Amino acid sequence: MAEPVVRIPDAKVALSTASVYPESTATAFEIAARLGYDGVEVMVWNDPVSQDIDALRRLSDYHRIPILAVHAPCLLITQRVWSTDPWTKLQRARAAAEKLGASAVVVHPPFRWQRQYARDFVTGIWRMADETDVRFAVENMYPWRYRDREMLAYAPDWDVTKDDYRHFTIDLSHASTARADAMQMIDRMGDRLGHVHLADGNGSAKDEHLVPGRGAQPCAELLERLALTGFDGHVVIEVNTRRAMSSAEREADLAEALAFTRLHLASASSTASSAPSPGAKVPRR
Repeated sequence: MAEPVVRIPDAKVALSTASVYPESTATAFEIAARLGYDGVEVMVWNDPVSQDIDALRRLSDYHRIPILAVHAPCLLITQRVWSTDPWTKLQRARAAAEKLGASAVVVHPPFRWQRQYARDFVTGIWRMADETDVRFAVENMYPWRYRDREMLAYAPDWDVTKDDYRHFTIDLSHASTARADAMQMIDRMGDRLGHVHLADGNGSAKDEHLVPGRGAQPCAELLERLALTGFDGHVVIEVNTRRAMSSAEREADLAEALAFTRLHLASASSTASSAPSPGAKVPRR
């Protein structure tokens, strides 16, 4: 009897350039190519290279690794990157994605103090999504906590499944920080799940972004579900390697994350391919 064939899903595994911080965007391309990632997600932040479309294209061409997604500059530290106007940031992120051949723009929900932006955000994202083939994938966030206090920093909500978006990004580290059930959140996203930020966490109030498999999040279960459901988006490794004692240690963490991801995508496909089809007769021993 022939051994079952392992069918690797079409989902590409990318490295977020944020995963090499405090090293540079250019270093992320180099590491992603050397380790065998399928592409990169560019986090647009204070590194000038991350903001420069021509420089990013040169890096992509030189390392022969595609840019699969652009993460819009939504962080507190990027409030002045690509304008102070949030809609201008998203327009520039879309233009960058289109010019670089990326299929997704990752965006966070507004901060609560961005009142007008938050008020128009849901309808505005739909409007922008209607103007392009690029997916605007809105990412789940979390409440900010300090000791026994909780601050709701995002609007309309940190739980993006409470609002109507065309595409979602699930971030497992954010789900961990929110102490939310990630698999239930994915169920609510349904076929609108368009993008994945894969990282682990242990429920700390700090957004941990651990290497998958080092925390309590259902990283393996998520990957296996993606494989079985024919997920056609990207799985992006977005982990925190700031504590790495050397470049070699950082690279080892990123290699481990890639191996974990590919293993669990393939293991689900292998199980599915070896299972009997409905109605098939299973021989008795």
